[in-house]
Amino acid sequence: MLEKLPDYEKQLADIDEKLSNPETMQDMKLFRSLNQERSHLAPIIDELKEMKRLKEQIADAKQLLKEEKDSEMLELTEQELDELTAQLAKSEQKTKMFLIPPDPMEGKDIIMEIRAGTGGEEAALFAANLFRMYSHYADTKGWKIEVLSSNETGIGGYKELVLSISGKDVYGSLRFESGVHRVQRVPETESGGRIHTSAVTVAVLPEAEETDIEIRQEELKVDVMRAGGPGGQSVNTTDSAVRLTHLPTGLVVICQDEKSQIKNKAKALRVLRSRLFDLEEEKKNRERAEARKSQVGSGDRSERIRTYNFPQNRLTDHRINLTLYKLELIMAGDLDEVIEALKIAAGEAALKEA
Repeated sequence: MLEKLPDYEKQLADIDEKLSNPETMQDMKLFRSLNQERSHLAPIIDELKEMKRLKEQIADAKQLLKEEKDSEMLELTEQELDELTAQLAKSEQKTKMFLIPPDPMEGKDIIMEIRAGTGGEEAALFAANLFRMYSHYADTKGWKIEVLSSNETGIGGYKELVLSISGKDVYGSLRFESGVHRVQRVPETESGGRIHTSAVTVAVLPEAEETDIEIRQEELKVDVMRAGGPGGQSVNTTDSAVRLTHLPTGLVVICQDEKSQIKNKAKALRVLRSRLFDLEEEKKNRERAEARKSQVGSGDRSERIRTYNFPQNRLTDHRINLTLYKLELIMAGDLDEVIEALKIAAGEAALKEA
């Protein structure tokens, strides 16, 4: 790996030169791409330099062992050599991880869709629980959450909820949340104390920009209607709800949370653009489907990825056989341990594939 260091340093110098060019600043897509390339390359160079330093120290220590006669100094040198060898092994592993090409979606914000599945009202209530869990987690990371569309039930649950989450490393952290989240608990409405099993589906889509996906006006059917809701003041009295139908694919998006028809249409377009972008990426990655399945789940939204068992205060992620007995804390937004474990597993799987 060390013989590639000069090549990597030259690549980094070329990137820095391009980034300092005023013309690059005017092309935001190129600017972001170069920055992403730079953030991938810089840690590789730093770690390779660390490897070089450690190898030089190991060579010096080995030479000292050949020349040294004092038994105490020999013992100290052998200890130092053991420590340096362990550090080198860690550094080599770290470098291999850094060499894994970054996900092309890295750095993107996301559209998250949470939908109640089997379990009726209890599933809708758990959808609301997941929304709060992700909201608390976003707060700890300094991310911004915006509700783009919601379909509430009368007792505080959600049949469907569509969110935008933006901030640093949002996609990288939440990409593995796609799939079926199963909950086992005694519902509030259950008088007999029996444990019920319900399910909620989560989809995580990288948020597409206008430059990623072009939607032509003639491809859209736009319907406006009166917003619906659980009743009372939340029902609009004007035709502000918007339903967009993408004619080539049949995809339908409804947004009704805003009182303004213009704002609802803008939100619906964001969701539609991201769904279309996701479809395109799915087509591109289809030939790699088997490789993805050997990694951290296939990303298939029909795949059961996690079980939340409330009576046992237990969370189990089935893809990496992770079990934690701190469900109460996790539901309050303490997701770091789960997400870090998924990231490590994904990195190790990608390393094996590479």
